[in-house]
Amino acid sequence: MSTGAGREVAMAQQQPPNGGIMRRVSVALRPFFQWLTTTRGFSRVAPKIIPPADRFLNRISGGRVLMGDQMIPHLLLTTTGSKSGLPRQTPLACLPEADGTFLIVGSNFGKEHHPAWSGNLIRTPEATVSIRGRVVPVTARLLTGPDRQQAWDALKAHWPVYDHYTERSGRELRVFRLVPRTPSPAETPNS
Repeated sequence: MSTGAGREVAMAQQQPPNGGIMRRVSVALRPFFQWLTTTRGFSRVAPKIIPPADRFLNRISGGRVLMGDQMIPHLLLTTTGSKSGLPRQTPLACLPEADGTFLIVGSNFGKEHHPAWSGNLIRTPEATVSIRGRVVPVTARLLTGPDRQQAWDALKAHWPVYDHYTERSGRELRVFRLVPRTPSPAETPNS
C-alpha cells in the first residue's frame, strides 16, 4: 500500500504543467468548488453538463485535458456496458497512488443510486483510463474491509466532499482501485 508521502509525490506528478498562476488560482478556488459540489443544485445539473463537456474537451485535446484537473486529478474511464457490451466513457476524479494505481469513488454526485459505471466495473473489471494523453489498461478491484477503509481515509483527505455525498445518498459509496495491466491483444494497436 502507498504511504502518505508517496501519494503526495504521485499527486504532484499529476498536477497540470502550468503550475504558475493557474495553480495558485486553482488552490484559492478549491474551497469554493468543494462547497459548490455539495449543493443540491449542482447534483441535479452537473451530471447532465459536466460528463458530456469533459468527454468533448478530452477528445479535442487528444486525451490531455479534463475540466476538473485544475482542482484535483481526473481521468477518463472507459468500461464495457453491462447490458449493451459497448464502451462507456466517464470522466472521474481520482487519487493517483505512488505505485501507479488509481483510486476512484462511485459518488454519483451524492445521488441515491450507484453510478452505472460502477456496475459495469463489477461485471467486467477490465477497463482503460485516459490520463494526460496516456491510455492505460487497468483491472478494477472493488475495495472492502480494511483496504476500503484505508483508501477511504486517503480519498476523504484528498476531496472531503465524499463524506457529504455519503450522507446525502444514504449509501456506502463504492471505492475501486484501478491497477494497470498488460493490454490484451485486442487492445494493442496493430494486432
